[in-house]
Amino acid sequence: MQAQRNLLTVDLEEWFVVEILRERYPQETWQTLPSTLAVNVRRLLSLFHEKQVKATWFILGWCAEHHPVIIEEIAALGHEIACHSYWHRRVDQMTPETFREDTQRAVDAIYNATGVMPRGYRAPSWSINNRVAWAFDVLAELGFEYDSSIFPIKHDLYGMPSGPRELFSMQCTNGRELYEFPNSTYRLMGRNVPVSGGGYLRHSPYWYSRQMIRKLNDDGRPSMIYLHPWELDPNPPQVEGLSPVQWFRTYGSTDIFAYKLNRLLSDFRFVTIGEYIDERTRVSTGVEPS
Repeated sequence: MQAQRNLLTVDLEEWFVVEILRERYPQETWQTLPSTLAVNVRRLLSLFHEKQVKATWFILGWCAEHHPVIIEEIAALGHEIACHSYWHRRVDQMTPETFREDTQRAVDAIYNATGVMPRGYRAPSWSINNRVAWAFDVLAELGFEYDSSIFPIKHDLYGMPSGPRELFSMQCTNGRELYEFPNSTYRLMGRNVPVSGGGYLRHSPYWYSRQMIRKLNDDGRPSMIYLHPWELDPNPPQVEGLSPVQWFRTYGSTDIFAYKLNRLLSDFRFVTIGEYIDERTRVSTGVEPS
């Protein structure tokens, strides 16, 4: 029997755009800050090449515009190119008009760097929820095939606890179909428990992450892995004045994350989201995707 395919995704962004640093480093200061993007992206690319896997890279438009060479390199190596907004602004703090403008600007920057129109979108900080359901219509109107912005958990910064836990498709108001890939959770004691990405993957013991992914796979479900290039940095830029919780979220376990990721890529089979959609299309229709 073929091993369950899991989904490998990267949110490509700079270290200073994360939610807890948003007020400390406003947009107008970004170009003055030291960039760690290229070195950390190449760490990931080297590991992915060694393990012979491809990932879906959700590219921040600002990074595509200011670092086009490394973005082009990702595409040239055969990874899937997707969109992670332009300014890393929360969708639930935007209007439909500003969301459309931000997303279109990101798409243009990504296309200019790679020659590729992104098929998928992921909102910064998992910020699509019930209050901004109009975002799905905007994404469909802009030509996206899928979204991966719902995180069905309760969290102080994000989450849609009542959201679906499995891949589904929705019919948007313009008649287009949009796939949704919620982030992975496991149902435990009546709650959705986050499984395999970001700080949850970084801080958890490897045996725990492996066991939870296997539980999902045993249920016939793929696990969605998500990570950021800055999480591979063993010596990230230091930020003074963070609370212990903020420090832990930002810097905790970055020194050992590469080891965990190496083991994960050896123990499980991974594909891109685009590959997963294409395979489902072939199976359900018997027709190769165009």
